[in-house]
Amino acid sequence: MRMRRGIGFIALLGAFAAPASVGKVYVRWTQQSVPAPKTLGVNDLVIPWNEEANSLLEVAKKQGYRVYFETTLEQALAAAESGAKEGAAGIILKSSASATAQLEEKERSLRSVYPRLKILVLADGGKQPKMRGWMVFKKNGILQVSSPTSQPWLDSNLAMLRYEREFQSGQTPLYTFSWDLSDGLMKEQGPSPADYALAIAEAGAFRADLILELHERQEKGLASGDQETLSDWEQVKRTIEFCERENHGAEEARVGVLTNNYELSYEALNLMARHNIPYRVLQPGEVKARDLKGFDVVIAFVALGKELTEDIRGFAEQGGVAVLVNLPGAYPWVSSAPTKTSAHSTTYSVGKGRVIELGEAVTDPETFAQDVRRLMVREQIPVSLWNSLTTLVTAYAGEKAGETIVELVNYDEETTQVQVRVKGTYGSARYESPERGCCERLKVSQENGFTEFVVPDVMIGGRVHLEPAMSQPKEETKPKH
Repeated sequence: MRMRRGIGFIALLGAFAAPASVGKVYVRWTQQSVPAPKTLGVNDLVIPWNEEANSLLEVAKKQGYRVYFETTLEQALAAAESGAKEGAAGIILKSSASATAQLEEKERSLRSVYPRLKILVLADGGKQPKMRGWMVFKKNGILQVSSPTSQPWLDSNLAMLRYEREFQSGQTPLYTFSWDLSDGLMKEQGPSPADYALAIAEAGAFRADLILELHERQEKGLASGDQETLSDWEQVKRTIEFCERENHGAEEARVGVLTNNYELSYEALNLMARHNIPYRVLQPGEVKARDLKGFDVVIAFVALGKELTEDIRGFAEQGGVAVLVNLPGAYPWVSSAPTKTSAHSTTYSVGKGRVIELGEAVTDPETFAQDVRRLMVREQIPVSLWNSLTTLVTAYAGEKAGETIVELVNYDEETTQVQVRVKGTYGSARYESPERGCCERLKVSQENGFTEFVVPDVMIGGRVHLEPAMSQPKEETKPKH
């Protein structure tokens, strides 16, 4: 995975692009026959730009779809010209990590020439979400594999999406991935409905837009009206509808990560996401002292500079913990004797807080993530899980005052029980899922400013609505499915 865009491009997107909707699913389509939107469960198709794109566009438009051409930079101008003429909804640009400058120039040019054509940029580095049987991570630059009895490894896009959200602020993160077809049966039959549902549930829970790639067998079956394919696709449609209808507020983060180098910081970001650490990526050049308020921990992977150094010192003086990763320098706090030293780190007391200087890059991201969690203020952690090794969780502010929405994604694709602890005192918890609809009441208990509850049967994705005691719903809503 690599960072594909620079800060200059971010400013361009922020100036010209309106934010897209949260949790939208696009389907990439290649067959000349197109089923009705009601069959697919989506209204937006993505067509790879080629010599047959225009004819397929006409077929899709007649069915009522909004159509986007997916194109390389080399073909972008021709695709945009044709799309504008034939009534496409927009253009989706894809590029390699080394083409940042060209991507910026092409995006600017297309917006100028075709102001009514929606121009979207595809994030680089998406991967198929799935669970492996063991941990796989880098240590000293070498892939390490843990025991199968250890915490299972999850291939998740959360770290990439949090990075993209900060560095592509003009649009909702948009990504795609190719299916791993190394298994012979999957290569022949295509992904299962659960595989598709997991990909959609992940994007929805993490507030991203997804271009879903369909296997040729599923495309042909849906286009021809094959009953088995249509039956299997019902689960996928339920998940699409479930993920697209929710509009969350902001996610509370307790850890801030200063970085503009994706490759340098990715392993640490990925393992922190794996451990359900609520963090936000921050652009070093855009951060002010006020932006650091509200964090328990701030981690820096890039050179600070004079102004940011002072902001970090002020953050620590107010009780925060700053972690500098392999950033040697003559910082103001080194004038005092360190309070703790080890083979790999030096800790300085600064006001009410401290600064921890790591003398090397993160070589063991698993241990690093565990250390970061220990540095967080326990009483401020927004949401935590117990005995849920295959599940990731995020918590967002709800649309109603005092409401919190908890999103769960289970990568195991088998029913699991999830124990949840959320900061705040809530009087009701209602659970909904694509499989069981909305909503069933969960038993809640309160302890020391936290609300705890158990979700007994998370299959792939699930959502919990937490509301204060005074605004409990008047009646239960019966399941839709």
